[in-house]
Amino acid sequence: QVQLVESGGGLVQAGASLRLSCAASGRTFGDYHMGWFRQAPGKEREFVAAISRSSSTHYADSVKGRFTVSRDNAKNTVYLQMNSLKLEDTAVYYCAADRWGALTVVSDNYDYWGQGTQVTVSP
Repeated sequence: QVQLVESGGGLVQAGASLRLSCAASGRTFGDYHMGWFRQAPGKEREFVAAISRSSSTHYADSVKGRFTVSRDNAKNTVYLQMNSLKLEDTAVYYCAADRWGALTVVSDNYDYWGQGTQVTVSP
């Protein structure tokens, strides 16, 4: 069982930066692939970024070059550094953990989810 708690969201202007954190409980954090997803009002949840157990990464095209995912296994934490934020990045951001298989962008494959943190980008 893994519990995930996101933090770091907020209201920022376009072009600004934010860093989201996701703290995980448990002693097996390093065994999990970790993903970041987001959901904007009226839209489906979408993949943002993921980092594997071995720290390989994958990004959605919409955030590539602006967002960076990283993990610190000693702190049981995964991060999402978001730079050059755009209005369309406004959403609730969720982190998720996947114990099995290969790194994936499919939300259904993730076993555990946090409660989400709101990111709002203003003009």
